[in-house]
Amino acid sequence: MKYIALLSGGKDSCYNLLHCAKNGHQLVAAASLGPEQGKEELDSYLYQTVGQDAIEFVGRALDVPLYRRVISGAAVEQGSEYGGRDPATSGGVHGDETEDLHELLSNVKAHHADVEGVSVGAILSNYQRVRVEHVCRRLGLTPLCYLWQRDQEELLSEMVEAGMHAILIKVAGIGLTARHLGKSLAEMQDLLVKLNRMYGSHICGEGGEYETLTLDCPIFKHRIQLDEVETVVHSDNDFATVAYLRIKEASLHPKIDTGVYKITVPPVLTEPFSRIRDRVSSSTQDLSLSDSMPFVGPRLFCQTSSHRRIGNWVAIANVQRDLEDQNQELSIEQEMRQCFEKLKRTLAIHSLGLANCTNINVFLSSMDLFARVNVIYATYFGTSPPARACVAADLPEPVRVRLDCVALADDTPSARQALHVQGLSYWAPANIGPYSQAIVADERIFISGQIGLVPSSLTLPSPQSLGFETALAFQHVHRIVDALKNNSGGGWTGHYQGIVYWLVNADNVPPVREASTEYEGDSDVPTLFVVVTELPKGALVEKQVILHTGQCDVEDDDGTMVRRSVLPYYEQGQYEGLGGQVSWEVSRFGEAPSKVALLCVRGESPELLKQLQNVPALLSLRSDALSVRLFYNLARPQAASNALTFLQSPEPVPVTPIPCRHLASKSGDDWDYAVLAICT
Repeated sequence: MKYIALLSGGKDSCYNLLHCAKNGHQLVAAASLGPEQGKEELDSYLYQTVGQDAIEFVGRALDVPLYRRVISGAAVEQGSEYGGRDPATSGGVHGDETEDLHELLSNVKAHHADVEGVSVGAILSNYQRVRVEHVCRRLGLTPLCYLWQRDQEELLSEMVEAGMHAILIKVAGIGLTARHLGKSLAEMQDLLVKLNRMYGSHICGEGGEYETLTLDCPIFKHRIQLDEVETVVHSDNDFATVAYLRIKEASLHPKIDTGVYKITVPPVLTEPFSRIRDRVSSSTQDLSLSDSMPFVGPRLFCQTSSHRRIGNWVAIANVQRDLEDQNQELSIEQEMRQCFEKLKRTLAIHSLGLANCTNINVFLSSMDLFARVNVIYATYFGTSPPARACVAADLPEPVRVRLDCVALADDTPSARQALHVQGLSYWAPANIGPYSQAIVADERIFISGQIGLVPSSLTLPSPQSLGFETALAFQHVHRIVDALKNNSGGGWTGHYQGIVYWLVNADNVPPVREASTEYEGDSDVPTLFVVVTELPKGALVEKQVILHTGQCDVEDDDGTMVRRSVLPYYEQGQYEGLGGQVSWEVSRFGEAPSKVALLCVRGESPELLKQLQNVPALLSLRSDALSVRLFYNLARPQAASNALTFLQSPEPVPVTPIPCRHLASKSGDDWDYAVLAICT
């Protein structure tokens, strides 16, 4: 795609251009924001403003038009989100410096109508990423962020090896002084690594330790020479000197070897995920793209949606079109709107709105409907939409859309944190659509369903490979959790509480299950393998996970409540009798009301589930269950019907029936039905 370079003049914004070119994108213009004439630096939360004296030279070195704008706004909105969660309030914030970027890029688009992307050099800053992505979304532009979440030591080394000549033009970190100004990355590399080892300083300056100016880059047509500079010291003390270079005179010099360079592209898979790919691939005999079995038979019906509130948590199950008049013809758009209006009305009963949703599962009768459904879905959410999984299943006619939802009545916006990365990178797939990679709420983490997309291109591996897709799905979940830890400042481990692997062919269950069994993160976790008709983009496997941070408020010896890290209990067992078999798995915390229970059943006897009331870990399942997904084998719906009756008494539990073509767990195959309960 054609793209705009968002330039600060520093190493990151320039090095990202090399990766944009490597990924086949075409640079057509550059854009930069800076202080008004006469001001050398602003106390901006969002932009690097030091070195703006030389930004014209950077634009000319790139040999593309440079568009500039003066920063007139301030950091009005300083929170982790920008814009409202409600679509009506999801626009810009008046007077915020982010809106200067919106005006700047709008101007560039007016002159270059065919641009589709923006190069952004963000590595770690969620504050910067969220705001740039917000602007890009409003303008219909795709952020190109190939440095995002990269290891900083590796990244700095790659910059040096690629021939980037960038110098320090500002220092403000421990161990750095005015004498380091003007030194190149190559000259500073060993010291920056040493300061990281000693003090935890960011090697690439992500903590504001230093800023740079790029004098030469392989993509430059000219190199920049600084002819006259002046050192300005703001403060000089034993802890950290704050000083910068004032650029008084500079010049451009032609280059002969432009366009010839080699950059390091990180591998698509890292360990242990490349081993998962090899393990699954070696266990797969023939690639089975899908179960083409057409099924005609009875489906399990819940006529109406249901809801439940336990504490601050609310669950709404089985949201679908009205069935009073099944002969009424609705467009898929009308059906989707009807579902969301139902969802809104039910949330309102609990004084909540869609902005409180943490996770929504979307079940379609066909993936051919996905694009049209997604358009309507997007109109209901603004900033930080909920996590989501979407699959196609054999829904009963005339139902083409079925939803379930979990929401939190959060007292403050910070009680619900989203990770919604929308830029192309090497990290994990961008969620350019209306859903976040993950939502953290009340220490629970809902991860959106992850399919095996290659992050830099948002395409499935070619040729299609179950091993490659499975490994990527594992890696995406792992990286999302790591990013959440960095986003929150760390301090928690994160424990998987429940996993669903969605697949399109029963033959693919054994190799994926083998990989899950051997992967440390999945160990002992209640895990279900579900075969449905289709997955997004024609994927073979999708991984959906619920976690808990492990952070709980625990009463200390003196009676005060303190925050501590705790470990979950994993329990499992089996029961055989009454002409059937039940396997159960539970993940729970002794110190927190967070539990996930998985029951897999073979047999039609209504008494099978009642026997589990003698299991201590399942004794209060019906009273504690916030939400239940009832997966059932299409060929044996009567067994699941008995389970539905059990779950509706003495107090109804919100249940969403999900028709499946095959059900498996770690301990068995071909279950008649499975109950996956989120408890609190």
